[in-house]
Amino acid sequence: MARLIVAVVLLFSLAGSAHAQFDSVGSLEFPTSGAPEAQQHFLRGVAILHSFGWKQAIEEFQAAQRLDPDFALAYWGETLCYNHPLFVTAPDDENPRAVLDRLGPTPEARQAKAPTDREKGFLRAVEILWGEGDYNDRRVAYMEAMIRLHDRFPDDDEVAAFTAVAMLSAARALNDRTFRYEMQAGAIALKVFGKKPDHPGAPHYAIHAFDDPTHAPLALLAALRYAEIAPAVSHARHMPTHIFIQHGMWQLVSEHNQSAYDAARALWQPGDSVGDGVHALDWGQYGDLQLGDYAKARTWMERLQMVADQSDGQARAVNSIGLLRARYVVETEAWNVVPVTEELSAPELLATGLSGVKTGDLNTAEQAIARLEDLAEDDQSARIMHREVAALLALARGDGDGAVALMDEALEVVADMRLPNGAANPVKPPYELYGEILLMLDRPKEARDRFETSLLRMPGRSRSLLGAARAASAAGDQTGATGYYRTLLSNWTGRDQLPEYGEAARFVDQTNN
Repeated sequence: MARLIVAVVLLFSLAGSAHAQFDSVGSLEFPTSGAPEAQQHFLRGVAILHSFGWKQAIEEFQAAQRLDPDFALAYWGETLCYNHPLFVTAPDDENPRAVLDRLGPTPEARQAKAPTDREKGFLRAVEILWGEGDYNDRRVAYMEAMIRLHDRFPDDDEVAAFTAVAMLSAARALNDRTFRYEMQAGAIALKVFGKKPDHPGAPHYAIHAFDDPTHAPLALLAALRYAEIAPAVSHARHMPTHIFIQHGMWQLVSEHNQSAYDAARALWQPGDSVGDGVHALDWGQYGDLQLGDYAKARTWMERLQMVADQSDGQARAVNSIGLLRARYVVETEAWNVVPVTEELSAPELLATGLSGVKTGDLNTAEQAIARLEDLAEDDQSARIMHREVAALLALARGDGDGAVALMDEALEVVADMRLPNGAANPVKPPYELYGEILLMLDRPKEARDRFETSLLRMPGRSRSLLGAARAASAAGDQTGATGYYRTLLSNWTGRDQLPEYGEAARFVDQTNN
């Protein structure tokens, strides 16, 4: 009873002064019943958690626990560090359940250490998340618990922020294509952002909520602000590029991922996950390829190999090497045929299959198609890539109708997938390749339609701009072609060594004259 009285007094004493500003991780208000010295670590842990800095957040929550062993929300916060809410794979339940056991042996015992209704609500929700049953079902039930808590405390910014990310997680669990949860989560996040422009979670969750070509403009202000809020966390430096990619803001994509990689490297120690660094390398390369900076694109690949070597071959790093190599081949059209083996990933098979057709090595292309067909059974992207290589091979053999039919099949697969976000997946966007095939069939008006659809899905993408310009010109629309070429030149400023740059510059000059 003595602790309860002290806790309640402390709660109210903190209400006016709980504003905590931390260097480089953001600002938030989260009054609790924890001891004052533990509260500071807790607040920092929550701020870092909002930016998905899992390891650093755990350290802060555990520091709070050492200072105040009965501080219930310090254990609540640590459990959430093991829940990567937007991942597809289920987490290991052992660690977060062990954390709850340290707080108390039963849910009832743990509830007794949460003296306020709000704190009890947070704790009840994670008890559901780390309970029994299917993980996806638990994610949905956790969201429902957080919505109930939000209904009780509608003006509480932390309840709101954690409700928003719970909605985003449930949307993934349900594979929901209606965007209803994303839109609700985004609205909640933007409301907090409007009240607390230095809050780390609000812009972060708004970016995730609106991470598609239709809704991305809603999160642009949040994206422009987020990296300034929490630059100590690599993920916070990277996240704005989810929205920058959707706007074709390639220089910012490159710069922010360079910054995110630098932050990840500064924090990394042997044994740590390399996920943040690899993610930044992946997206950074994509940005520089759109800028026509092929030398920098190769640098990202070299860095990735170094990361893989230094991390004792962590799967995420090793598996990404083939992806970046394949993307480089496809984006630069520096065709490179490699032997088809079972070890090649789908993107590598796509790159070598396209290379085989483009260089006349049709046998290798056939082998790549066969392997992609094997992978296509369980992988939608592989299913698209299989059709892409097969379509290009059909065209090379004079079967234009067959090529078109195969690309139509690829688009049927696309229609069943989420709207694109991030780097192109597959590495050769199907609408773009379809446009190129139609151009080769002398069907420029149809080709232009495909390129324009590609640009709606992936604004400012350089190869789609190039294709749209060529198609518009072939269809007799010189004004439209000039507009596309000018945008391409703005992407490729200073890349006059690229043959396509010269093509665009000459066309624009002729139009101006």
